[in-house]
Amino acid sequence: MSQPIDLLIEPRWLIPVEPQGVVLEDHAVAVSAGKILDVLPAQAAHQRYRPERQVALPQQVLIPGLINLHTHAAMALLRGIADDLPLMDWLKTHIWPAEARHVSAAFVRDGTLLACAEMLRGGITCFNDMYFFPEAAAEAAHSLGMRAVLGMVVVEFPTAYATDADDYLSKGLAARDRLRGDPLISFCMAPHAPYTVADRTFERIATLSAQLDLPIHIHVHETPGEVEQSLAQHCVRPLERLHRLGLLGPGLIGVHAVHLDEREIALLAENNCAVAHCPTSNMKLASGAAPTALLAKRGVRIGLGTDGAASNNRLDLFQEMRHAGLLAKVTSGDAAVLNAHELLRMATLNGAAALGMEDRIGSIKPGKAADLCAIRLDALETRPCFDPASHLVYAAGREHVSHVWVNGAPQVQNGLLRGCDTSRLLDTVNLWQNKLTA
Repeated sequence: MSQPIDLLIEPRWLIPVEPQGVVLEDHAVAVSAGKILDVLPAQAAHQRYRPERQVALPQQVLIPGLINLHTHAAMALLRGIADDLPLMDWLKTHIWPAEARHVSAAFVRDGTLLACAEMLRGGITCFNDMYFFPEAAAEAAHSLGMRAVLGMVVVEFPTAYATDADDYLSKGLAARDRLRGDPLISFCMAPHAPYTVADRTFERIATLSAQLDLPIHIHVHETPGEVEQSLAQHCVRPLERLHRLGLLGPGLIGVHAVHLDEREIALLAENNCAVAHCPTSNMKLASGAAPTALLAKRGVRIGLGTDGAASNNRLDLFQEMRHAGLLAKVTSGDAAVLNAHELLRMATLNGAAALGMEDRIGSIKPGKAADLCAIRLDALETRPCFDPASHLVYAAGREHVSHVWVNGAPQVQNGLLRGCDTSRLLDTVNLWQNKLTA
């Protein structure tokens, strides 16, 4: 007798990511109670299971939901407000003043809602965020059924959100306590950067991270100026300073990590740290190209992030996979470095591992959450298709995403976003644009 299940998905191709390098044809994914129950040949699935819903995807490849390892989601409302500028000029002259005037809980809720809508339509099912008012961000993510890891952001200076480092931490911990029951929301420590956080604060963050088993999400070695400033003020480079303060370990997610020497790459590897690689933002701000080929060679976990829409200007992990691959090849002189399967792993399972969530998401494996993404490969620009994994990186784009599930719930169907009044959202965005330009 066949077993009743909630959902049976039957794609033409299935790339589970785990094990790496595998492409399955004529297989199905059985889903029950929001989790992947089985991955098996389609014919066997028809005999073994009786699904309440069945989704046939005859022209699609099914992959795990993409994981955006570094975002400032609410900054979607600042998309294009200041472009073609170097990082510190962009931050100090344009972004920070705009944030000082406008950032509020409402700004974060509306901006994050816009970002979540964009990310879901592009196959992203989980994002690791660093911004103010995390409860407002949680409200937005929850409303669209999206998985979010929210940063308890910390800087030493006052903002509309908090007055000093202790206040940032207190508010972040309180938000975590209030949202602990939400299955799609989790938290990490998020000190902004070595140049905005003091030693005393870093020491407290290291203690809290260990006590609460929370990752540490931090910008590091993004520009040469950051490194020079650290040498002038602390007599050591930023990563060495973090090492001395006890922050390096399996829970550290170093964002950007562009300007690293051999010793620093070794430090990251020895301490089992992760890197959130943001190739598009790094290129657009002329920060440089992270040494991903060397990092990968040393076994450092590399995930992919978009950064915020203000510095990218797309929240598009297909773009990040492509840019990450091309940058690695041109900077290393090795066309074989970071192949398509490795890049897909960076956009999925590596991000999950960096967040300590590899037992829950990041691959299509029985027991994991049914966070899934289907991409059509029957368009003119994706035919012929000899290798679906290669196509995901080098030919297809987010516009080819047809279906997205989070925890087994359909959030995108046939390219249409569910659970979101897009007309109302656009009206809200227009109101913010008028405020920001007034």
